[in-house]
Order: sequence, then structure tokens, then C-alpha cells
Amino acid sequence: MPSLRLGLNVGYSGAKIELPLEMIQEADRLGAYVVWTAESYGSDAVTPLAWLGALTRQIHLGTAIMQMPARTPANTAMTAMTLDQLSSGRFLLGLGLSGPQVVEGWHGLAYGKPLGKTREYVSIVRDIFRREAPLVHDGEFYQIPYLGADATGLGKPLKSILHGRPDLPIYLAAIGPKNVEMAAEIADGWLPIFFSPHHYAQTYQPQIEAGFAKAGGGKSLANFDIAPSVPVSVGKDVTRKVESLASTSPSITALACWNPMPSRRATRSVSSPSVRVKCRL
Repeated sequence: MPSLRLGLNVGYSGAKIELPLEMIQEADRLGAYVVWTAESYGSDAVTPLAWLGALTRQIHLGTAIMQMPARTPANTAMTAMTLDQLSSGRFLLGLGLSGPQVVEGWHGLAYGKPLGKTREYVSIVRDIFRREAPLVHDGEFYQIPYLGADATGLGKPLKSILHGRPDLPIYLAAIGPKNVEMAAEIADGWLPIFFSPHHYAQTYQPQIEAGFAKAGGGKSLANFDIAPSVPVSVGKDVTRKVESLASTSPSITALACWNPMPSRRATRSVSSPSVRVKCRL
């Protein structure tokens, strides 16, 4: 059975970026597997990890996610290899397309065809990591070297000066059936935004298994990570905590709560105007 590992996600900033450094360092001391960062249209996901990498010892440093439309595949590979080496091999490259609002409204690019773009993007990044030959890619969405009508003609295939780790893990954010299947096929891990182990067999397992079959080579959950983010709030006032989570995550419609004292557990419902809650207290 695949092992369960714990981490934490610090998300992205509001008007001012602040990192919960003491909490992250304590998680590092306790052996937590990874700290994830995020980006939308303010703070970026990479700079905080560079800061945290210098102030931690063993915790992995992951992006959940780096937006693919914000960076060329080569720039993403350069960033990943650099941070991975500076952190002694602790970097986990989480990628995603974001959504049309951010891609078109912030980056000024067409959202286009997410499946095709993602497949090409990951292929290019892996080629750069492997350094088996100078980079050449002729696809629907990316052409390297660029040979368009406005090209100077001076571009030539290049190989990364920095020797990256060929097996540097790539995680993909995905939620639609085809995207999830592709993540299982071409990535080392999956970053779902909505996930319940209790409903995995009915919701995502068919797509995951189909992706493994396309990948071949005996790929399975034994060598593929599923890394969902789960909102957690600790406190004595359950109703207040429920409303706090619901206000920061409008997509939440149901929550569970738990009392760690087995002798004092009892199941009851919690009254909340916006969220269905079932608690074992």
C-alpha cells in the first residue's frame, strides 16, 4: 500500500507577503515531507521557496503550482534545476495552467488547448533535465529553436549549461477526466484540488489507471504521488472554525471535524448556515 506523507501548503500572499516561518521550521524538524507554495496574480511561487530553502534542512520544496503560461518551458526548467541544486535535491516541480481569467486577464495569452499545451510543455522540460542532446522541439504550441517569419535565423539548439537532475519530479494540477489521465501518464505526481479517499474508486481511479496503462513500464501508485491540499483549522469552537474555513474557501460545501481524544468522541452535527458538517467529537 502506498505510504501517507504529510506536508503543508502556505499558498500565496495577500497585499503583503508573510511566511509562517516558525511553523515551517517546526514541520521541517518533525520530518514533514514538503512545503508547497502557490501563485495567482500577485506573489510568485518560487521566490518564497528560495527563502525557505535557506532556512530549512530536510523538508522538500514544492510549487503548487507554477503557472505554465507565465514562463517558457526553458525558463521553468532553469528555475527548477537551480533551486533543486541549491536545496540539495529537495525541489518538487508542480505545474498547472491556471485558468482563463488569469491566463488571458493577467498574462495576456490565449488559454487555448490545455491538454496539448501541457503535454508539449512537460516534454520540453524533461528534455532539458535529461541533457541527452541540444534542445529541439517542433510542436503545435512550441517551436525550439524558433523559426517563425520574424525569426532572425540566429537561433540554434542549445543544451543546458547546468546539469540538472534527470529524474527531478514533476507534479501536475488537474481536475478534469482527460487532464487527470494525462497527469497519471506523463507526470510523477498529481495535485488535485478536490479529493476524497472514500470516493477515489468512483471518481478518479479509472482515469488514473488509464494514464498508468498509457505510460507503461509498470507505472502504479507505488511510484506516483497523489498530493491533495486539505484545509485544516484547529480550535475548540467548531462552528466558528467551520465558518472560518468556509469564508476563505467558498467552494467548500461539506467538512469533517475530529477530536483526538478517543474516550471523548461522539458523533454530532454542527449548525452552520453555509456548510454541511459532520463531527466526531
